[in-house]
Amino acid sequence: MRIAVFGRNITPVFYDSLKRLFTILHLQGVEITVYRPFLEYMRSEIGFDPKGVSDFSNHNELRNVDFFFSIGGDGAFLEAISLVRDSGIPMVGINSGRLGFLADVAQQELESAMDHFFAAKYYLQPRSLIRLENDLGLFSEFPYALNEFTVHKQDTSQMITVHVEVGGDFLNSYWADGLIVSTPTGSTAYSLSVGGPIITPTAANFIIAPIAPHNLAIRPVVIPDSEQIKLRIEGRGERYMASLDSRYNVFGADIEMRLSKAEFSINVLQFDNLCFYSTLRNKLMWGIDKRN
Repeated sequence: MRIAVFGRNITPVFYDSLKRLFTILHLQGVEITVYRPFLEYMRSEIGFDPKGVSDFSNHNELRNVDFFFSIGGDGAFLEAISLVRDSGIPMVGINSGRLGFLADVAQQELESAMDHFFAAKYYLQPRSLIRLENDLGLFSEFPYALNEFTVHKQDTSQMITVHVEVGGDFLNSYWADGLIVSTPTGSTAYSLSVGGPIITPTAANFIIAPIAPHNLAIRPVVIPDSEQIKLRIEGRGERYMASLDSRYNVFGADIEMRLSKAEFSINVLQFDNLCFYSTLRNKLMWGIDKRN
């Protein structure tokens, strides 16, 4: 078995867990390859130099990898998507911080999670992505997002107008600070913070959610992910910001953005003893009030 390990800066409280993870993998005879910047970080900042590992620096070097471990939070997991791409390599999210829906293996659950992993007590859950097309070549290197696409005002306090078509039919002109188009995976991220609904990860939907709309009657809309979404942005400013997950570009007006479901999905490893609903209860602290 060959496992790729990806990470960014981690908190000191996770240092011992990180070392235990490598020990477990070595004891299981796993061949390990580590993202080169993360390997250098471990050596220089943590003083940890795992032996017998190779390294990789881009998606082309992920050959013959069976699983991809992302260490950090959801941000690290989303960054890792641009490395995994359409390879189909199953991803495992190990949480070195606090709240995490994608990095859902908590520090205190690491050993038990690895027991389940090597006992093959898991299943693969495909997660859909958003694909962006535009005439300016924005995000041309990797025009995909696992969580959401966002368009936002950039250099003015004035609201912007986002004209939206769904499946060739006019939906609405949103006068707001911006607009989010989210996948089911992203329904617990930025979309949730602006009042969007929570959708189960395998649902075949997108969420269109305005950011601070001026019209209080405007609410998020759930549409089938088989429909193409077209956006056109107007405003008094000269620059606007578009983002795919944590990556962003700045652009001018008079550009059409076309969003659709990606032609591939990301395989996220889910352990048999966990489910999406229990994750919701734990991460969002549902039931913390004993009166419920």
